[in-house]
Amino acid sequence: MSNTVKVQPDLKFVKELQAVGGDSLKKCYQCATCSVVCPLSPDDNPYPRKEMVWAQWGLKDRLVNDIDIWLCHNCGTCSDLCPRGAKPGDLLSALRNMAYRNLAPLPIIGKLMSSSSGMLPLALVPGILYAIIWVLQATRLGSFLPRFEFVEHHWVAVKEGGQIAFGGLFPGDYTIDPIFMIVFLFMVWGFYAGVRNMLKAFDGQPKTFIVGRKEEPCFCSCLIDTVKYEILQHTQFNDCNDDHSDELDVKRAGGHKMLMFGFICLMVVTGVVATGHWGGWLLNTLGIHGLGGIVAAIGHTPMPLYHPIKLLAFVGAGLGVYGLIALTKRRVNLDQAKQSSSWYDWYLITLVWTIFLTGLGAFVFRILGLALLAYPVYYVHLIAVFMMLAYLPWSKLGHLVYRTVALSYAKKIGRIPMGADK
Repeated sequence: MSNTVKVQPDLKFVKELQAVGGDSLKKCYQCATCSVVCPLSPDDNPYPRKEMVWAQWGLKDRLVNDIDIWLCHNCGTCSDLCPRGAKPGDLLSALRNMAYRNLAPLPIIGKLMSSSSGMLPLALVPGILYAIIWVLQATRLGSFLPRFEFVEHHWVAVKEGGQIAFGGLFPGDYTIDPIFMIVFLFMVWGFYAGVRNMLKAFDGQPKTFIVGRKEEPCFCSCLIDTVKYEILQHTQFNDCNDDHSDELDVKRAGGHKMLMFGFICLMVVTGVVATGHWGGWLLNTLGIHGLGGIVAAIGHTPMPLYHPIKLLAFVGAGLGVYGLIALTKRRVNLDQAKQSSSWYDWYLITLVWTIFLTGLGAFVFRILGLALLAYPVYYVHLIAVFMMLAYLPWSKLGHLVYRTVALSYAKKIGRIPMGADK
């Protein structure tokens, strides 16, 4: 006599899933075309067919603990070839969107991040903060659009002549570095809690026995392997493409890679400036003035256009804009009948465009001496960077951490092979 299994669907979960991008899941009639054509899906217990079944039945516990939603790189092949237009790729994207909202603590941030109506209160946090700083500084300096001269390692406001200096209006020692250090620590705390919740959910994942593998690799070796192959070489993105991929899909992998390297370049620039500034301060405080002066000079801003670090910043900006153009062009040209774009997609693209354009705009307007444009554009730049960092664990860009952890864990349990074994 067979045992009876009672299924208790979570209808509220199904409605939430449909609201964040999985609105077409009810069209699926389980032909399994999606799992067959997916270039990344493992042969054993493949995705996304099983996710479509679980979603239709509202099996929330299975879906929220499913590691496979992070293995998908959203190439759209499954959705393109689905005979019913059920958009299984959109479903997996929707599941990741729900994960961004719920993995990290403070779910109110995740809820606000999930719709355009929540952007205003999130933007008001840095907006009001830096508006207050701007007003206080304008009161002290006597102008909302001050000009400065660099005197004895400090920016001094002048009434005539001088130059535009963002560090004069928004002093880095008091209004940039301390605030963004707190933001960075807040982001790290959010990711720490989110990753801990993710790994706890993965504990129930079955392990795959791999013939010839002597022992299970440690998580650190899997993490290094993921950084080497999936991140730096973008092997998973490249595997998504085949002879039938169109030009925009092929450029998507390159665009994503160029944007990543652009951010890496800009991170190096920021690190050098911060290290030079604070390292020079520390050495001078310790009485090592000769070396302290050299180190401080390395991080002094604004840098001349020929400075190697400034040139690296230009390279990073160029790579970032190139990548953004490729990704935006593909997103705009998607066939909405087969693959949709959610609020999370457009928010991320818009935010990154804002960061790059305001960064370049502030630089250009400063060089041209247009204070009326330079300072407001830099103000918007600060808001955009604040929003990207502070809310990173709850945004689509959080996949930088969550997907990396998931891929590493999947290698550890044998769900996917190590990079060199493919």
